Amino acid sequence: MSLSVFIAVLFAAILHASWNAIIKFGDDKLQGMVLLSLAHGIIGFILLILFPLPNAEAWPWLIASVGFHLWYKLFLTSAYEQGDLSRVYPIARGTAPLLVLVLSSIFIIDAISNQDIFSIIAIGIGIFILGIGVFSNKETVALLPFALCSAIGTAGYSITDGLGARASGDVTSYIGWLFFLDAVVFMFYAFFKRGLSIIPKKISVWILGLIAGSASVLAYWIAVWAMTIAPIALVAALRETSVLFAVLIGVLFFKESMGKSKIIASLIIVFGIIITRL
Repeated sequence: MSLSVFIAVLFAAILHASWNAIIKFGDDKLQGMVLLSLAHGIIGFILLILFPLPNAEAWPWLIASVGFHLWYKLFLTSAYEQGDLSRVYPIARGTAPLLVLVLSSIFIIDAISNQDIFSIIAIGIGIFILGIGVFSNKETVALLPFALCSAIGTAGYSITDGLGARASGDVTSYIGWLFFLDAVVFMFYAFFKRGLSIIPKKISVWILGLIAGSASVLAYWIAVWAMTIAPIALVAALRETSVLFAVLIGVLFFKESMGKSKIIASLIIVFGIIITRL
């Protein structure tokens, strides 16, 4: 992975942690996801008008990805209703790169060096250790199945979007259609579940949601672009270092605890990042 791609993915990780923090900050997590999706839909619609259709080979991956994104959003929303940002986020995101690595190895999606494999495992383990406190800090164990199911969704869309973008002929076109279709599907689900009550009444909530959605689009565009020129598993792992920023945000703004396990896990993650650059 080149230095430019490395820096770009780390920037995407910061953006990703930031929009997750915004969603966690709101009182109504599903409402936050609806506003996130609305921003996705608006930006996606603009992109699909400005750019040509993706190649035909990309559409099966695109459709599969929309399903994985819906799965991810539903379970992430439920997980945030059960636990802290600095606990849910690491479990949800830390498992995903390990799943991507396993699937990439089984289906030989990319050639991955032993050094890259070691760095991915280190990052994944470090991220997951951040979530172990669910058993020791008197937090509800109920968040675990939701967070782990969210990780399955993340692994699924990471692989399908990496392969889909490669086949699309244009990353921006692929992203535009992905976010537009994803927004339509998720908002249909939200209105079916909650009706018009899902629409927020406060302007501040609208602003936060749309900001989060815009940051999400930019962050994911960077990640998918990186997957077209670097191994998907390596990009997925590096992208999940966003947990470091999520933990920092959780501690500074949500007054969440910062114990020894979080410090040790953070050092392991940094070690994994350093290995990618050796």
